[in-house]
Amino acid sequence: MSTPTPVTALARRWRLEVNMGDAETPDWQLCPGITAFQWTAPPNHEDSSDYDSDGWAGNTKTGQSWEVKATFNRKISKDSTLYSAVHEKIRAAFFAYGDASQVHIRWADRLGLPEAYEGLALPAWEPKGGEYTDLDQVETTFTGDGPLTPVTNWLAA
Repeated sequence: MSTPTPVTALARRWRLEVNMGDAETPDWQLCPGITAFQWTAPPNHEDSSDYDSDGWAGNTKTGQSWEVKATFNRKISKDSTLYSAVHEKIRAAFFAYGDASQVHIRWADRLGLPEAYEGLALPAWEPKGGEYTDLDQVETTFTGDGPLTPVTNWLAA
């Protein structure tokens, strides 16, 4: 029996979804047209060294933040009268304050592998502009507002 040769995962494995409903009745919908996706969750470490460690440095995790950067092609209806409802929810939250400025997002490995996350975030909305031949793209940075929660991948078989 031979051992299978592992393959490298692709960056396009991520699927980003936005809750178009509310916390009581979620309505998760795909954020369409993503061309680039990156997330980070850097911890904050503070030096907790003391004399009792025989000269070895000590560190303590005191906090953590997270963010998602996604670039997407702006999608419109076939008759060119409406933008994607998901894109519009993100754009509207960017201009809002208070609870309306938060977007409930989640992302997961689209192949069903175990990585999946969820949280509330504040979006930034940055149209990319460009030449007359370029596609209409927006770069959005979702800054986490509260915990980033690992969840069960809903795309798993």
